[in-house]
Amino acid sequence: MPTSSADLLAAAYSDADRTIDLRRRLYRQPEIGLQLPRTQATVLEAFEGLPVEVTTGRSTTSVVAVLRGARPGPTYLLRGDMDALPVHEDTGLPFASEVPGAMHACGHDTHVAMLLGSARLLAERRDELAGQVVFMVQPGEEGFHGARYMLEEGLLDVVPEAPVSGAFALHISSSFPSWTINVRPGPMMAAADQWRMAVRGRGGHASMPHTAADPVPVAAEIVLALQSMVTRRVDVFDPAVVTVGHIEAGSANNVIPDTAFMEGTIRTLSAECRADVVASVQRVASHVAAAHEMTVEFEHVEGYPVTVNDPGVAAQVLTTTTELLGEPASALMAAPLMGAEDFSYVLERVPGAMAFLGSCPPGMEPGEAPANHSNLVVFDEEPLPAGVALYAQMALQALAG
Repeated sequence: MPTSSADLLAAAYSDADRTIDLRRRLYRQPEIGLQLPRTQATVLEAFEGLPVEVTTGRSTTSVVAVLRGARPGPTYLLRGDMDALPVHEDTGLPFASEVPGAMHACGHDTHVAMLLGSARLLAERRDELAGQVVFMVQPGEEGFHGARYMLEEGLLDVVPEAPVSGAFALHISSSFPSWTINVRPGPMMAAADQWRMAVRGRGGHASMPHTAADPVPVAAEIVLALQSMVTRRVDVFDPAVVTVGHIEAGSANNVIPDTAFMEGTIRTLSAECRADVVASVQRVASHVAAAHEMTVEFEHVEGYPVTVNDPGVAAQVLTTTTELLGEPASALMAAPLMGAEDFSYVLERVPGAMAFLGSCPPGMEPGEAPANHSNLVVFDEEPLPAGVALYAQMALQALAG
């Protein structure tokens, strides 16, 4: 007889100590980027004793574990990322980071802990599975394209006879009320691109600007022109964000520099808008500079694609959440977030969804609590077993046979 939602949730809470212990062990020893040897070792230790086939990455310290059900069928992927951020922690938690300048400020430690908790639940229920569950544990989500590396190494074909046909991921957030699961169909998170430009002028003495070609006011003009470009040329229903995050020019108060350097980010919610805005940033900058007889050297650094949830899977997440946690926990997001996620690479290849698990700390309001990436962010651990149960239930439903 299939496990009921109530029994699955109860099982997740009876295993809560192991979930939280793993989370805190990972939290104390954060690692950054694509090479996370200590984290990988902890993950491999957590998989020991489970009936899974484990492989590790060739180019990164990724971990892939396959749980085979009692009967043949499709393959469903559950994902957790495991890298930290280059942030010095100031939370004062008793299990705070022991690594100076590194912190699990985006909650990836909780993702891994919930994923491993779901692996334990699903291993105990192999008889209910008609197919395979792939547990994707990836490094390098924070700007290092870890999911892309795993896909290039054959992640979706790890079960050759039944390639991955669906996927689900949870992301914790202190900006949503605890115990809620927040999701939406279609664009869930933005594409993120970087750009850099150098405005090339001609240096000179600050007392005689007419003998030089000053790139500083031109750079300032470009900054304002970019904001006008977004508000005047980008469809408000297919939005974009263009931010100038860094400007640098000159070295003395009485010297006009040769060059002004700027860099920033572009966030968009469709491939069409993304291509148009990248081209527009370069065009506006070049033409403003040309009006002052200067030139611009422009570089575009392509980031993550738009994270697009399959509408059917997003609806399933809401229904499953209601069954597990009650209707108040199931929250349809009104709008996407303009942050970016490399789970987008997986969702480009197979239908699936990402959802946010609310974990606002007790006694705080979501809009007031320090947000993900803050050096002060604290996540409520109480909802973690609910995330474990949701991971497991999504797989059980996909492989019910």
